[in-house]
Amino acid sequence: MNHGPSDIEVLIREEKRLSAVESYEDAWAEGRAAGIEPDIMADAAIATALEELVRVAGEAAALSLVERMRERLVAGEFDPAASVH
Repeated sequence: MNHGPSDIEVLIREEKRLSAVESYEDAWAEGRAAGIEPDIMADAAIATALEELVRVAGEAAALSLVERMRERLVAGEFDPAASVH
């Protein structure tokens, strides 16, 4: 018996992720227009996200996310030269 997410759940999650990316890109553009350096914005965004994740899901969930993001970074997933959108 399959206990994984249904196709509709996968689509809903992806739609939410895309909406979050769009909101974040808008906030990033506003910060850059205000003269805030990328490293300052990235630090604030990551810290805020981790604080909220710890609050709602616990430290283990936040550590799991950090580990997954590290693996993706090491794999080159965030390299703009390698990105294909």
